[in-house]
Amino acid sequence: MIERYPALEICHADLILAVKKICECFKRGNKILICGNGGSASDSLHIVGELMKGFILPRKIEEFNKNFVENAEKIFPDDINYFKKNLQCALPAISLVSETALNTAVANDTAADLIFAQQVLGLGKRGDILFAISTSGNSQNVLYAAKVAKVLELEVISLTGSNGGKIKNISDVTICAPANSAFTIQEFHLPIYHAVCIAAENEFFG
Repeated sequence: MIERYPALEICHADLILAVKKICECFKRGNKILICGNGGSASDSLHIVGELMKGFILPRKIEEFNKNFVENAEKIFPDDINYFKKNLQCALPAISLVSETALNTAVANDTAADLIFAQQVLGLGKRGDILFAISTSGNSQNVLYAAKVAKVLELEVISLTGSNGGKIKNISDVTICAPANSAFTIQEFHLPIYHAVCIAAENEFFG
């Protein structure tokens, strides 16, 4: 990644630490919750898409989840070959941006800036990670989600712009893209989280 985007050399140490924490999370049997606004909301969905199915590697279930294959062969023998051909092993991740009914209910009934915090409260378990994306590092709904995550003993990895914003102070790891305008920060965010997803996938399925 750094060979293709030399400006991201400044993120190297934090990127490595983030990958280590994410891999430790998955090894514990925990999951990642992801949130952001606008373009960062789209990024949160994108990350889930790379983690929950094969990204670079095929992740064949007969190789990495033999227990599933054995049980499926006993229970649904007519479907096992279809499952083996098409299902891929997943790294568990949930985007908090797509729960339209819940998010609009929270915004209407209680407080709009708690839409992500409410989901972290309901879904977060000790040992999970909140992956918080904010180009400014100051998005209030993302900050509240991070605060609730810390109360519940989740680790927080934040992906921000050059100065980190307020979220840097409550994050275990902050990856600061070396840019200041939202669109240039977002242009760096994509290769950063692609690198994270590729490294995690390689750890478990390489």
